[in-house]
Amino acid sequence: MKDTAEYKASIENIRAQFPILSQKVNGRDLVYFDNAATSQKPYTVIERIDNYYKNENANIHRGVHYLSQKATEDYESARNIIGTYLNAADASEIIFTKGTTDGINLIASSYGSMLNEGDEILISAMEHHSNIVPWQLLESQRGIKLRIIPIHENGEIDMDAYNEMLNSKTKLVSVTHISNTLGSINPIGEIIDKAHAVGAKVLIDGAQSIQHDQIDLKALNCDFFVFSGHKVFGPTGIGVLYGKSEILNLMPPYQGGGDMIEKVSFEKTTFNVLPFKFEAGTPNIVGGIALGEAFNFLKSLNFNELHEHEMNLLKYAEEELNKIDNIRIIGTAKNKTSVISFNVGELHPFDIGTLLDKQGFAVRTGHHCTQPLMDFYKIPGTIRVSFSVYNTKQEIDLFLIALKKAIDILS
Repeated sequence: MKDTAEYKASIENIRAQFPILSQKVNGRDLVYFDNAATSQKPYTVIERIDNYYKNENANIHRGVHYLSQKATEDYESARNIIGTYLNAADASEIIFTKGTTDGINLIASSYGSMLNEGDEILISAMEHHSNIVPWQLLESQRGIKLRIIPIHENGEIDMDAYNEMLNSKTKLVSVTHISNTLGSINPIGEIIDKAHAVGAKVLIDGAQSIQHDQIDLKALNCDFFVFSGHKVFGPTGIGVLYGKSEILNLMPPYQGGGDMIEKVSFEKTTFNVLPFKFEAGTPNIVGGIALGEAFNFLKSLNFNELHEHEMNLLKYAEEELNKIDNIRIIGTAKNKTSVISFNVGELHPFDIGTLLDKQGFAVRTGHHCTQPLMDFYKIPGTIRVSFSVYNTKQEIDLFLIALKKAIDILS
């Protein structure tokens, strides 16, 4: 484990920017290991939200007065910040949504309306419910065929099966970049290239990758990419759908209302240009502005250092967990990020999670919105710990002590 004084100082400097990490839970120092569910927020994001409501609250895109123009400028500036960070071809390809789920539903509703009976959509067996249910709804509504790419026992996609499933009927491949349950990092470059070879579009669920990796949309060459702001140090209720402009321009609007129109009459309505065609109604203005601030925080991080730090945490935690009797880690892919799902013999994950909470540890227990994946492993759920840039080896040491205590009590 890298352990230089300079490195420790950089992590402590990052931790100091997150006020929630200094509090106590049940009389113990909080250790937050639930980052796959939501990340904590730095002062800069919190203060940006506060400043908006104090000094510039107004509706956007419509008003000629100062506050409206200031809010519009800041909202669109956030779109530009995010588009530049992600290396989108143009900021108009950045569509603000409510989050990952909303973005996937937008694609299912809009792009899905362009599909015909018998067309095929491929998803993997490790998908979050938000990347399963919208396609099932589309299957029942339009007669498309939903096909499931199998996975291996270690939590890796079966790429041989994927290659065999691709055909001229495949119109969309929708897969997670990183599994929220297993931590598996999928070979999305290969997935995208092979889908494009048969004429299929590709949607990448980036909810779990946006905070761990430097995303370059031009290099990925995916057709759609979605993520949630609250996973990447931003507020809840805001997210992004990226889409290539040539595809978005062909797609019909997802919702109708204000701001997504060019001209309305009772005879005919014409629609606005990108990105506004897909942003009906008053948006989450402060959410968009604060998400831009979250991306400013991201830009301040050294991603090479961040990746090394998180991988060190993952390796250390897995090694130490494997020393405990009856521990079974679910998801042992060769290429993983800092997520560990595990069970302890026949002990119920909920019981262990409850006892960990009593000792100040925030972990996630349950099926993690991946019930088909739980069925694959024949388990009801897991205990999940997930790390971020502000977590430390010392926290893992404390967690291991608390876990052993919980196991002793339940045994």
